[in-house]
Amino acid sequence: MIRRSLSAVFALLVSTPLLAAPAGQQTLFNFVRPADVVQVATVDAYLPQYNAEQTAEGEVLRRVTFNPATAPSLMLKPQAGVWDWSQSGMMTLRIQNAMNWALTLDVTLQSSNGKTLTSRVALPAGPAQTLLLPLKANTPHSQGMRAGPPMPMTLDGQRILLAASQGEIDLSQVVSVTLSVPQPNAAQSILLERFGVQDGDGVIKAVYSSIVDEYGQSTRARWPERVANDEQLKAAAAREHQQLKGWLAKRGDQDKYGGWIQGAPFEASGFFRTEKRDGRWNLITPQGHPFYSLGLNAVTARDSQTYVAGREWMFSALPKKGEPLHAYYGSSDHNSDNGASRGRAFDAGRWYNFYGANLQRLYGQPCTTGNAAQSAEAVTPCAPEAFDAQRWQAHTLDRLQAWGFNTIGNWSDPALAESKRVPYTLPLSIVGDYASISTGSDWWGGMPDPFDPRFAMATERAVAIAARDHRDDPWLIGYFADNELAWAGPGTDAKSRYALAFGTLRLTTDVPAKRAFLKQLRDKYRNQQGLSKAWGVDIPAWELLEDPGFEAPLPNPEHPEIEVDYQYFQKVFADNYFKTISDSLKWHAPNHLLLGGRFAVSTPEAVASCAQYCDVLSFNFYTLQPQDGYDFAKLRELDKPVMITEFNFGSRDRGPFWGGVTEVANEEARGPAYSKFLKQAVSEPSIVGVHWFQYLDQPVTGRLLDGENGHFGMVGITDLPFTGFVESVRKANLQALDQLGQEAAKAQADAKNDVKAPRHAPQEGSEGGSGAGHAGGHSGQGH
Repeated sequence: MIRRSLSAVFALLVSTPLLAAPAGQQTLFNFVRPADVVQVATVDAYLPQYNAEQTAEGEVLRRVTFNPATAPSLMLKPQAGVWDWSQSGMMTLRIQNAMNWALTLDVTLQSSNGKTLTSRVALPAGPAQTLLLPLKANTPHSQGMRAGPPMPMTLDGQRILLAASQGEIDLSQVVSVTLSVPQPNAAQSILLERFGVQDGDGVIKAVYSSIVDEYGQSTRARWPERVANDEQLKAAAAREHQQLKGWLAKRGDQDKYGGWIQGAPFEASGFFRTEKRDGRWNLITPQGHPFYSLGLNAVTARDSQTYVAGREWMFSALPKKGEPLHAYYGSSDHNSDNGASRGRAFDAGRWYNFYGANLQRLYGQPCTTGNAAQSAEAVTPCAPEAFDAQRWQAHTLDRLQAWGFNTIGNWSDPALAESKRVPYTLPLSIVGDYASISTGSDWWGGMPDPFDPRFAMATERAVAIAARDHRDDPWLIGYFADNELAWAGPGTDAKSRYALAFGTLRLTTDVPAKRAFLKQLRDKYRNQQGLSKAWGVDIPAWELLEDPGFEAPLPNPEHPEIEVDYQYFQKVFADNYFKTISDSLKWHAPNHLLLGGRFAVSTPEAVASCAQYCDVLSFNFYTLQPQDGYDFAKLRELDKPVMITEFNFGSRDRGPFWGGVTEVANEEARGPAYSKFLKQAVSEPSIVGVHWFQYLDQPVTGRLLDGENGHFGMVGITDLPFTGFVESVRKANLQALDQLGQEAAKAQADAKNDVKAPRHAPQEGSEGGSGAGHAGGHSGQGH
């Protein structure tokens, strides 16, 4: 970029006309040709009075520099009165990132009533674009998905960046627009030109229009595995089949369950179990060999549907009635108030399964929904799942074993377990009309109330059904106690830490958990006077505790009993929850492990209870390494094996728009991230396995459950693997298993040497035991 003097700027403006604002845009202020219509103020930011720069593309813009501070900002206000934007749909800002890296820019609009509309913008490096900010709250959730199409994009010949916006303002009384860079460590600069408003009609629809092609792939990107026609799809699948044959032929020495046979064997019980040896926890196969669980979640062809009802315009080609692939439509309803779905549109009605349609292309017989007799050639009528399911299952199991996986993870096709080729795990989904407690986010719903007798009944029913067909199956490792329950609130403060206690005390006394908590307090303090003194609050009558909406005090050093009482209640709560499940499982499935609660959020009380009643502690960690997800020193004190039941690394360059919670820069970075995570897991002796989420990419327009549309699959929506990533994963898996096998073999050899090497008796006249240091094979004696 080139800085110029004021006279040079005017000369530049004469010789290089500014790009005209697109039709429909109203310019309120021009940073290059400023007029006294807008007040411009800065805080910890620098806006030179006379400064303009010509970009490589020929545009003229003005630099703003945000200095290192908490929230350096630039604020725009009308010179007098307010802005009336009630007839506009978008705020517009011509902007360019002046750095060579992406910046985060916060934009806040405020109206005279104090309400705000906010947006956090990922501003990429590169040429200028027009930032479009919807003046009414609009996010990808409003379009039914977790993340929207990649930005910037070209629309009507203009490079635009459509931002998400949250909040609500009085559009007839807009008083300010603030741009801020959050906590920069060094000075960061942007370039600005036109600021204004425009109509919003059609912009959002144009951005999301035809974003999915006939194969379910994104139309907004290109990548090596992207499919253009059926012939290319089948040719790529044939090449992969040949590769799998070679990989399967190179599998190492294992027992039939995938346990490594190097090293001293363990006692064979006929079922999977756990045992600690030489400081390392192990899963043990039914044949008595150590087993490190490398799993894949959601290995299924039945969970890739996406809603199309009401947003058919997002899809460039959907099958019409009478066409062969029309069989892959269906309908559902996922409208709920759970945190995962709150505020999401397009969450019910007709859906389409692109993955099933692609499997039909690969594994199915030609089929029709019309009258086959009218055809010149007889064809197979389409069924709801017309592809060859058995062929898909066999091919998928080949993949798992060839890629170094040895466990079918949660939410997978039950038919894969029936093959008796790969060990598997099962979820216990405990559903019933029992009471629940809100802890704030309630991502998948409120916490089940384990004091409610109906919870015990629901548990008994769920366990009995789950164990009915698996009670004597040695291939089943064990069961998970539900998934990602809301044990704590969404933050890190005391209100989140003790959200279960706070949430319980807000309820009415017809909720069993509240009655249990009040009994705990009455047994300890006898009356409201004792409780008031211990908690430092004024409770005139015990009945006030029983009222709905009671707000309990936050823990504080002056009244330590508050925290003691909250911790005790949360421990008893967790004990009741895990004991109920453990007792039921011991009755219905005594041969199988209880694999813990798949914690996403947790409390120390919940984790300790899980360790007490479960065979394995399980966590879903979306971190760069397991040790970032929890304090493993504290886990070691519990002395239980640990399984990481979800982790992944995603990117945005293979179709789906979301990179996940642990997003990496690009596809090439996913393999090294996987390898590092697995190495760190193997280095932790309490970890007995890690499970990747998930087998298949999520749909571009979002899965049915909650609109997630992430790229973190091993394979894409066309059933083709992401070859580079799969090769990296396979290498990491095989290296990890080889390392563990070698360690076991070395430990066995060392143990044999210790047994074989004679110990020398002390010579006469010497101090007793002086020869003890020569025991074992290291002395070079006795052989």
